[in-house]
This record gives sequence, C-alpha cells and structure tokens, in this order.
Amino acid sequence: MKFSDYMSEWLYGKDGYYATYKNIGKSGDFYTAVSTSKFFGGTIAKHIISLVDEGFLDEEGVVCEIGAHHGYFLADVIEFIYTLRPKLLSSLKFAIIERFDSLQEFQKNYFFESFGDAIKLTHYKSLSELKCKNAFFIANEIFDAFPCELYYKGKSARVERHEVVFDVDDEWVEQKAKKYHKDRGEIAKGYEEFAIEMASSCKKFEFMSFDYGEMQARPDFSLRVYAKHEVIPFFDENIKREELFAKSDITYDVTFAHVKDAFLEAGVEFIELKAQMVALVNMGILELLEILKEKADEKIYKQELEKVKILIMPNFLGERFKMVRFRKA
Repeated sequence: MKFSDYMSEWLYGKDGYYATYKNIGKSGDFYTAVSTSKFFGGTIAKHIISLVDEGFLDEEGVVCEIGAHHGYFLADVIEFIYTLRPKLLSSLKFAIIERFDSLQEFQKNYFFESFGDAIKLTHYKSLSELKCKNAFFIANEIFDAFPCELYYKGKSARVERHEVVFDVDDEWVEQKAKKYHKDRGEIAKGYEEFAIEMASSCKKFEFMSFDYGEMQARPDFSLRVYAKHEVIPFFDENIKREELFAKSDITYDVTFAHVKDAFLEAGVEFIELKAQMVALVNMGILELLEILKEKADEKIYKQELEKVKILIMPNFLGERFKMVRFRKA
C-alpha cells in the first residue's frame, strides 16, 4: 500500500492510535503546549475577545476547535472567556470537529463535568458538516497528523509488511517535491482538501494553528514515532514498526509553505507565521499572568509562571513550535 494509506491506518484506522481515547501528558506518549499550562488556552481566549472588539468576530460567532482530543484546550479557552468577558458565553457558540464517536463522548462528559448545562457544545464529524457565517477556528498540532507520502530521489514509497520500499511513480508527489525543493522527505496529503472545506464552511473566519515545522521544507526525513516520551526516528535501524503500529503516535515536520499555498488556493488570506513564544507574548500571555498575580496568592502565581516560561521558551520541550494564522473576510 502507499505510505499515506499505511500512516492513515496507523493513526485513524479501526484500531488506530487516535481512534480511541489516549492520554497526553506525563502518563501518555508525548506532551503538547495544551498539557503544559491553562494559560495557553487563556491567551487564545484573550485573542478571541480582541477579535470581537475589533469587529471581526461577531458576538454570536462560532468558536470551533479542530481535533480537540480531550477537549481540555477549548475548555480552557471557555474558562478564560468567562473570567475576562463573561457575557460572551451567552452569545458565542462552541463546537468541536471530531470524527471519532469515543472521543466525542469523552469530550461531552468532560464539558458537562466542567460546565454543567452552562455551555452547549456542538460536535461535527468534519468541517463539511459545519455551515456558519462567522467563526474562529483553532487547532493544535493538526497539520503534522495528516497522512503523508514519503519521497526519495524521484520515487514514492509503498509499505509491505512494515518495510518501506521506494519504487512508486506518483506524478502529484513528484510535482510537490519539486515545488518545495525536496529530493527526499515527507509530502503531506490532504492540506488542499482541508483548506477548501474550511473556506466552504464559513463566509468569514480566522483560523489559527500551532505546529512544529518551518516555512521551507527540511532537506531530509523528519518522520518519527512517539512512544512513552521516547522519540524514535522512523528509519532507525532498530525500530520495530510492527510493534509500534497503531499503538504510538507518528508525526513529521510541517512544511508551512505547503499549508500556506493550500489556503491561498482556497481563497483564504495568509496573515502570518510566528514562533509560538512570540505569538503567545504578542497575544497577551504576560498580561494574563499579571492579572493572576493581582488576584491569586504568590505560590499559585509562581507555579503558573514556571509553566508559562516553558511555553514561551525558544525550545518548548526540545522543539520549536510555530503559530500560523489565516483569514477569510
């Protein structure tokens, strides 16, 4: 099978890694910014309020997370909206795009435990189901979870019994490789369809996503597996793919030029690409800390300060993350 089909089965198949609830954080396979500090979601809440104040996002607009997993991120956003601008909770609509029923059920239960009946959460299995006039879309580490093809010097990969063989001619992959100046590496599949779906779902929106990668493509393979906080290069000679298959996360570096082009082709404006630490500071994470300092005791403030320092360090958990932002108006 093509590598993209193999990766899709690994992550999203019937028994795939994301098909059932998985822990993320200390007890899981990997950390994300969301599992580090509630102030990540708080900063997004502050940004959403700024969009309302500037008139870009209606008070009745939709706030939608794509690929929420636990639902913790959106819940943190809602908690901070309540703290900073409580009246918006009665007008904004909250939604999650989640294809798996088991994760939808977990998210529903978590939101009920957190908010009771105060928040109405709507689920959609895909962006194509959502139709709205005005929205703010947010995602965390979504683009590196799209299946990809592997490319090496003119040939694409297929997988046979977990072994990778480069002997496939694929014109689409070769064109993308040439466009992004790659003679080897990962070519993501699905960005174009995703951008079109988002552009078709909403007349006016801002989309913000956080992912690990660079604007330009890496000159090598970055594909890797996360298992119990161990990072295993996919082409490590000692890797046991048959044991890791569907039981661990598999990911790669995002080529943001590819993401940018996909959204531009769908008629969506590219706004910016920034390092996570710069984006969070610009959106007001330090101001939120000052509010906490005034209202909480010193011990709690210092604990949160240390967590936020991790978020805005140049290397978050050993990796540099980026924020990418798009708008359709």
